[in-house]
Amino acid sequence: MANITKKVSWSSRTDESGAAGEGTPLLNGSEQSRLSRQDSARGRLHEIPHNEKLLSLKYESLDYDNIENQLFLEEERRMSFMSFRCLEISRWVVCGLIGFLTGLIACFIDIVVEQLAGIKYRVIKENIVKFTEAGGLSISLILWAVLNSSFVMLGAILVAFFEPIAAGSGIPQIKCYLNGVKIPRVVRLKTLVVKVCGVICSVVGGLAVGKEGPMIHSGAVVAAGVSQGRSTSLKRDFKIFEYFRRDTEKRDFVSAGAAAGVSAAFGAPVGGVLFSLEEGASFWNQMLTWRIFFASMISTFTLNFFLSIYNKKPGELSNPGLINFGRFESEIMEYNLYEIPLFIAMGALGGILGALFNVLNYWLTIFRIRYVHRPCLQVMEAMLVAAVTATVAFTMIYFSNDCQPLGPEHTEEYPLQLFCADGEYNSMATAFFNTPEKSVRSLFHNQPGTYNPLTLGLFTLTYFFLACWTYGLSVSAGVFIPSLLIGAAWGRLCGILLASLTSTNTPWADPGKYALIGAAAQLGGIVRMTLSLTVIMVEATGNVTYGLPIMLVLMTAKIVGDYFQEGLYDIHIKLQSVPFLHWDAPATSHWLTAREVMSSPVTCLNRIEKVGTIVDTLSNTSTNHNGFPVVVQVSDSDEPAKLCGLILRSQLIVLLKHKVFVELAQSRLTQRKLQLKDFRDAYPRFPPIQSIHVSQDERECMMDLTEFMNTTPYTVPQDTSLPRVFKLFRALGLRHLVVVDDNRVVGLVTRKDLARYHLGKHGLEELHLAQT
Repeated sequence: MANITKKVSWSSRTDESGAAGEGTPLLNGSEQSRLSRQDSARGRLHEIPHNEKLLSLKYESLDYDNIENQLFLEEERRMSFMSFRCLEISRWVVCGLIGFLTGLIACFIDIVVEQLAGIKYRVIKENIVKFTEAGGLSISLILWAVLNSSFVMLGAILVAFFEPIAAGSGIPQIKCYLNGVKIPRVVRLKTLVVKVCGVICSVVGGLAVGKEGPMIHSGAVVAAGVSQGRSTSLKRDFKIFEYFRRDTEKRDFVSAGAAAGVSAAFGAPVGGVLFSLEEGASFWNQMLTWRIFFASMISTFTLNFFLSIYNKKPGELSNPGLINFGRFESEIMEYNLYEIPLFIAMGALGGILGALFNVLNYWLTIFRIRYVHRPCLQVMEAMLVAAVTATVAFTMIYFSNDCQPLGPEHTEEYPLQLFCADGEYNSMATAFFNTPEKSVRSLFHNQPGTYNPLTLGLFTLTYFFLACWTYGLSVSAGVFIPSLLIGAAWGRLCGILLASLTSTNTPWADPGKYALIGAAAQLGGIVRMTLSLTVIMVEATGNVTYGLPIMLVLMTAKIVGDYFQEGLYDIHIKLQSVPFLHWDAPATSHWLTAREVMSSPVTCLNRIEKVGTIVDTLSNTSTNHNGFPVVVQVSDSDEPAKLCGLILRSQLIVLLKHKVFVELAQSRLTQRKLQLKDFRDAYPRFPPIQSIHVSQDERECMMDLTEFMNTTPYTVPQDTSLPRVFKLFRALGLRHLVVVDDNRVVGLVTRKDLARYHLGKHGLEELHLAQT
């Protein structure tokens, strides 16, 4: 196969100070990147835009492999056993802090949403009650639509104008970060602030969204900030945790933050750990598992503790997460062996509906990439969706004649009477006139007979399309709760229909039980998670006996859904052309070798190199390479230079900044020796080469790279098969893999070289690299 992309630069570098790389968010991309895509897609309305078959060069890899140069090895050798023990204690302290702060953020979001939504629904309810008698309900509709649009407008402005990366749930971005892709601005403080304010606005604004997905992103941002012991955004350095200022350590803490976010959202600490394992972390060990579990537990406990104080029951820790499904009692909710096939059939239905949801959202996202690329248009679209959601909900409630008696044990917070008789409430209003979390709980736990089949059918249909339209807007919002709500509605409908098929005396088809199974099937069909989702659902329901049916349902939903379309997060990752590496190489790639995959020719540096050459190499915008093999010439022979190490762009920039030149070191005996601390202080926003001034005289100086290069980079012979290269690269979290022939550098393998091969409908396909 001709290696058609060999000459394309193998490691395009986004400007790490923020200039070029800042505007490259993963979902709802920046105006710049969207405009280029939109221009290229013009005139081809009926075909999938070309970026589906491209791999973007704007995303950089993270350095998950430690750079073992002389400085690093000397520092490690100087450290005593006690120092390593202190480091281990510091890691536990950081994880505890991550859990505590994530729990506090979850508590803040929960309380603010509850207060604002309570005010909004009370105002609208009073208005509806007033105009039901006097006539003129259209004023109530306008009030509802205006209130929704106002909140959503505020949230959308924050996201579209201030921080586009904060759009959506943030799970695809964190998934990419943990996979080893550097998504610019994804773990910044500003992103966290916009995320939290945005999710409050979108949930209170009545959109078909949940606040659980953004909690995972928030936890990851908290982790990335706390673990560094400083804030680059606030320009404050607390001089603590300096050892953790590198990608290797930061990655572990970010996976702990994501787990703490899941734990706070669902009250599922074990589910959080498994989520990090299944969806994110590329690397895993026993101590990391313990620390992540610790962070998750602290997160749940913190949320419980502060919510108990807020609920005026200090010390009562029975409110585990933002979404609490309530306890499913075994006596009422027991299931039999003959129901298992029914559950599996519901799982298959969930997979089909999930695939439909994903396909519709995929085409909608392509439309948005093409046409809705300006921030003002994004805000207007979000306001339109908010107004339409309010109008649809009002219309459904207005025309619904499903009236239920208001018993003494009713759990409705805002029961609407509307045109029902006294002592009755409108059942459709329970589903729509509420926050999505409360609607899910009412579908799970309300008595049999509280919902009309027609009400549930109409609600499922309308909410399905509303949720599909809402996901991908420029607002901070998750897809977990809408998926659960859609599934709970059609699941309860299945339960009612099954009960009506048999005699009325048999209580086996409890609607709440089928609502739970339906919710699991729908969520599994959309996001395609199995292991973590099973545990999250079991922990959130508080009943372990449902482990088997939930697991079977989720497996069925994933198998059926994958037959038609990928999971929602994977679709959004692919649409943004991110070089994401899956667990294994494509199944039919054994015939490819490192020779075909690698990028060549490679820019190499000599061990003692002229400063002018280094500056010119780094300034070359056509290549933007990030790693350079260091070679040494064998004395008195015509043999090609041999590989002796690898040095990164970021290291060279620090060396140039501190002017570590051979001549200066000889002339100034007092010159301070460069330490690892100097590299850690520059991390993660290394200055661009353009900001470093090198005089004409200094260009003639020499730089000795011996002390700073990684003297033992990973190498492979050029005949190594692609799966073997892939396994080595993926398992060790490499950024560069040098291809050698008798220790001569012949090529370099990076993430993009491996990610561009994938299994398509017609076998192994090769994606093209582009500077988009």
